Amino acid sequence: MKLIKKNEIHELKDFLILWSTQSVSQLGSSITSFALTLWLYEKTGSSLSTAALAICSYAPYVLMSIFAGALSDRFDKKKIMLGCDVFAAICTMTVFALYQTNSLTGWHLYVLNGISGLMNTVQQPASEVAMTLIMPEKYYQRTSGLRSLSGSLISILNPLLATSLYSFTGLYGVIAVDLGSFILAFSALLLFIRIPESKGDQSTKVLTLAKQGLLFLKENPLIMALILFMAGVNLVASAFDAALPGYVLPNPKGGSAVLGIVTSCSGAAMIFGSVIASVLPKPKNRVNIIYLTMLFSLGTENFLLAFSREPVWWCIGQIIGWILVPVMNANLDVILRTAIPVELQGRVYACRNTLQFFTIPIGLFAGGFMVDKVCEPFMRAYGEIGILKTLFGTGKGSGAALMMLILGVCGSLICIITGKRLKKYQYNEG
Repeated sequence: MKLIKKNEIHELKDFLILWSTQSVSQLGSSITSFALTLWLYEKTGSSLSTAALAICSYAPYVLMSIFAGALSDRFDKKKIMLGCDVFAAICTMTVFALYQTNSLTGWHLYVLNGISGLMNTVQQPASEVAMTLIMPEKYYQRTSGLRSLSGSLISILNPLLATSLYSFTGLYGVIAVDLGSFILAFSALLLFIRIPESKGDQSTKVLTLAKQGLLFLKENPLIMALILFMAGVNLVASAFDAALPGYVLPNPKGGSAVLGIVTSCSGAAMIFGSVIASVLPKPKNRVNIIYLTMLFSLGTENFLLAFSREPVWWCIGQIIGWILVPVMNANLDVILRTAIPVELQGRVYACRNTLQFFTIPIGLFAGGFMVDKVCEPFMRAYGEIGILKTLFGTGKGSGAALMMLILGVCGSLICIITGKRLKKYQYNEG
């Protein structure tokens, strides 16, 4: 099966170059992020400390996204993307310098992750608009499937490459791969990609542009409802991400290699899901697809991991939980790109980032805090009780298993309760 036919390649040439090289760069950055998580867990043994890395990356989304989107609408998208890439590369080189001199500490990583997160906050809306500008509307669903495919490959390769490189070369090899991927993406964007200018207002103040993004969401309740629904989904998913290392790493059958394999299974599932999203016909109701896929994902994976003790079941849980995510993403992407005028997309996407992703740092903190300070102490005190021992096991990691059960219940309730509200909306495409 071919996701892109030969006669379509010419029309999508710029998109394919930008998509492929940026995907390689994202893989390099993801490898570094995963390796730093392993390094910090080795130093601290704390789920909360490793979750703090991701919190520092996502915090700028909450604080600065609205203004970043306004900037992307006002200024040249290509220059914004190039500038942000350079700053992110400088952060990576700083990590290398600190590591080489044996000066690297957790707080260094928190600060540098915050700076990198800020650069990504500015770059992301510019990149989204650039993608819209360089591809015809008739390819929106198909290219969304391709982007999900690349994200899936990154999810597979990232933990496997990160654990392998980190085991054999330490952070040296990891950072070398990251910087090499940056050079490839930066050169391709600088030399080979032409991004048309949108009709952004060059004279309007940034604050006014940000208010326009919020006003658009206020006047379009369907878009707002979808964003808030996804905020709830992200709350549970990010808490799961914070709990997973504390669940797998201390388990007698776990460890860093197993964590890499389990994490990569989500990417494998998303590859199949991406293929499905790319070939599915236009659905009758995209909104229902978004709601039902998330109910299936959150209502299965967390429960399966909570009650299983074998790595094979952890992998199966990841596959079940992630296989329909690309289908959801493709339908959400089509709704956003067709419902939001291109000249407003930067500021609206940025407002979306703030409202949809502000729950991620909250979820990461809550997940790490609950595992370290609530669930693990609870299981140490009461874990020998028959039913708790049967359900969650014993020893370190049993508290993380209890947290998985809590997340399964919360995720299901979020989908059921907010899904009823989503059902009343009908999206008319084209």
